[in-house]
Amino acid sequence: MPQASTAPRTRWTNWAGNQSAHPFRVVTPGTAEELAKEILRAADQGRTVKAVGSGHSFTAIASAGDGVLVRPHAMTAVRAVDREAGTVTVEAGLPLARLNRLLTTAGLSLTNMGDIEVQTVAGATSTGTHGTGRDSGSLAAQIRSLEIVLADGGIRHCSPTENPRLFQGARLGLGALGVITALTFAVEPAFLLTAHEQPMRFDEVLDRLDDLTAVNEHFEFYWFPHTDRCSTKRNNRSQGPAAPLPRFKEWLEDDFLSNTVWEGACRIGRRFPATVPTIASLASRAWSDRSYTDTAYKVYTSPRKVRFTEMEYAVPREAVGEVLRELKAMVERSDWRISFPVEVRFAPADDLWLSTANGRDSAYIAVHLYRGSAEQGYFTEVEKLMTAHGGRPHWGKLHTRDAGYLAGVYPHFADFTALRDEVDPQRVFGNDYLRRVLGA
Repeated sequence: MPQASTAPRTRWTNWAGNQSAHPFRVVTPGTAEELAKEILRAADQGRTVKAVGSGHSFTAIASAGDGVLVRPHAMTAVRAVDREAGTVTVEAGLPLARLNRLLTTAGLSLTNMGDIEVQTVAGATSTGTHGTGRDSGSLAAQIRSLEIVLADGGIRHCSPTENPRLFQGARLGLGALGVITALTFAVEPAFLLTAHEQPMRFDEVLDRLDDLTAVNEHFEFYWFPHTDRCSTKRNNRSQGPAAPLPRFKEWLEDDFLSNTVWEGACRIGRRFPATVPTIASLASRAWSDRSYTDTAYKVYTSPRKVRFTEMEYAVPREAVGEVLRELKAMVERSDWRISFPVEVRFAPADDLWLSTANGRDSAYIAVHLYRGSAEQGYFTEVEKLMTAHGGRPHWGKLHTRDAGYLAGVYPHFADFTALRDEVDPQRVFGNDYLRRVLGA
C-alpha cells in the first residue's frame, strides 16, 4: 500500500508556465485516511491545503501558495466496475488518458469529454472541463457519486441520496469544499464516432449554426482571426466498421503539422508580429476535408503539445452569433496579431451549481495566446464582450471576474458559498483565487 510521503520544499508550476507557487510541504497520500491526517496536520499548523493534478488550469485555482500541496498520484486505482448499474469508480489521481484505455479494455466509454486527456479525473471535474455536445454535458455532469475528505478530517460519501447538498456542490467544487479522493462516473457500452472535418466560411458557419448544432451530436469549429475561414468538426455515433486515419496520416496531420510545424509558426509570429495574418491565412487553408471512424475517446481527444494561455467564456446559446460577429469586428478594427484560432463549442443546460452551463444551453468561446506573446489587450477586450452578454468564465481559464460579478450570473452561487461556510469555515482549502471568485 502506498504510504504518505513528504518531499522537500520546491517550486510548482502549471502546464502553461504562467502560474507558480512555493508550497511549504508537498505530500502524496495513498489513501483517504492518510490524506485526512495530512489535512488535520496542516490545519493544526495554520496552513492551507490544495490538491493539484496535472496543473492544466491557467488560473491559480490549484495554487497552494506557501501551504501544503497534495499530489494525488498515489491514488489512481479503479475501485469498481458495475456493468449492471453502468458505472465505474476510480480514485481521484487517475489521469483521463488511463481511464479511457481502461474503459476501452472493459468495453465501456464515457459519454462525452473534452479534447485533452492529460488531466486527472478530479482536476478535470472540479474545474468544469467539458467537450461539445447537443445532448451530453461536462465530465462533472457524468458523476454519480463521490468521496471527499473535509477540513475536519471526515471522509464523506456523497450521491443524490447520501449527503445530497454536498454532492450537489462538490461535483464541480473548485477544490473549495475539500479534497476529492474517488469519483463514480456513469459509463455506457463502448461506441464508435465518425468525425467529419470540413473547412467553411465564417458567415456560412453562423448562418447554418442552428442546423449544424441540431443535426450533429457533437459540433465545434475553429475560426482563424485575420481570415474569414473556419475549420468545422462534426462527431456522430456510428455502427461501424471502424475506419481510423492511417497512422502516417494521423501523425502527419495531428502531430507533426498541428504541433511541430504549428510551434514553429507561432514562434515566428511571436518574433515578427506582422507575419501573423499571413500565417493565419496559410494555417486556415491547411485544414482539409476529411472523415474517419474510431473509438470515441480517440475522436474526442487530440495531442496538444504547443503551450499557450487561454480564456474561455460560456455565453447563452442564443447570443453566440452576435458575440462572434462582434469579436470578428473587434479583431478587424484593432492592431492585434492573433495567431491562435478561436474555438467554439456547445453544451446543454445542466443543474450543477457552479457549472458554466447551469440552467441554460450554452456556447463556449475560447481565445488563446501562444506562450510568451504580448497580451495586446486582446483578452481584456474579449472579456468585456463576454461579460456584456452575461458570460460565465471557465474556472480553470484566465479571467478577472470576482465574487460580485459571479453571484449575478450563477443562480445557485449563494447556495455554494453557504455550503462552503458550513464545511470549511476556517478556509483550510482557500487560496487567493478562491478568495477572489467566492469571496472571503
